[in-house]
Amino acid sequence: VQLQASGGGLVQPGGSLRLSCAASISIASINVMGWYRQAPGKERELVARVTAARIKNYADSVKGRFTISKNNANNALYLQMNSLEPEDTAVYYCHAKIVSVMATQSFWGQGTQVTVSS
Repeated sequence: VQLQASGGGLVQPGGSLRLSCAASISIASINVMGWYRQAPGKERELVARVTAARIKNYADSVKGRFTISKNNANNALYLQMNSLEPEDTAVYYCHAKIVSVMATQSFWGQGTQVTVSS
């Protein structure tokens, strides 16, 4: 499975960005997809995730500001980020987890840089 993230960039505090993640397979078959981020000197952390049943979870720090969504027809995952803060500056990674009887597989995209600064 290949994941291609895009949409990062430089934005002022209070601004918005929309990240996209294109998958090389049908995402309807992916158990969980999510966005993680890693800021310099910090560990990678979960931002938001959505299950195949469209159950969504968010990190407390982004609740009410970020929205995760997916489009099965386009095999794409999105992260709408509003009211961005400097603390949101990080490399954002798309992630996919596929669970089967045989194994659990984890896939990562290449990351897209988000910088929030005035």
